[in-house]
Amino acid sequence: QVQLVESGGGLMQTGGSLSLSCAASGRIFSRYAAGWFRQAPGKEREFVAAISQTGGTTYYLDSVKGRFTISRENAKNTVHLQMNGLKPEDTAVYYCAAREVYSTTIYFTARQDYALWGQGTQVTVSS
Repeated sequence: QVQLVESGGGLMQTGGSLSLSCAASGRIFSRYAAGWFRQAPGKEREFVAAISQTGGTTYYLDSVKGRFTISRENAKNTVHLQMNGLKPEDTAVYYCAAREVYSTTIYFTARQDYALWGQGTQVTVSS
């Protein structure tokens, strides 16, 4: 069973950048599609970005397009989320998620499509 551990969160001013990482342990992570979600206080967990097994296909929440970039290094069992141009509304706990798939191009944007979740990392953007 793959376990996911996020890191890289913290406090940043508006316009700054943070890089989140999700380290996977266990089985071959290259068989998994992955994604990032976030949950702000009092709000439901929402999709942020997704990436296919090989990294060749990505998809983003409209409000983060052009500012966030999801990528992966399968040799290191790691998925990244580079966040630039941060805004106060990006403040949330960010979660990594993964699901084993048998297609190199598929990705998922719905919470219920993911079987594995990390514990989350806090991102706070001050105005």
